[in-house]
Amino acid sequence: MPILEPMKLSRPVSWFLLAFGVWSWVIWFTFVKNLWKDASGLAFDDSGDPTTYFWVHLLLAITSFLLGTAIGVIGLRGVRALRRNDASE
Repeated sequence: MPILEPMKLSRPVSWFLLAFGVWSWVIWFTFVKNLWKDASGLAFDDSGDPTTYFWVHLLLAITSFLLGTAIGVIGLRGVRALRRNDASE
């Protein structure tokens, strides 16, 4: 049975993934903040209760936070691994 070697990411790919993770947090944090303050009547009904629009978009944002975090962590681990390799050479 072959021993699996860890995947190695290139420096540009690692930085791209890390930047994507950070970008995802910036964009979706702004989106949730605006969703929470929505006065157009889409996110909250007349009595102030959240609508289906609010819940669907909040779920979309949470999913994007989780995926952005996972992608950013992969990029961070790639950058750190490359720095360790550079230091050992």
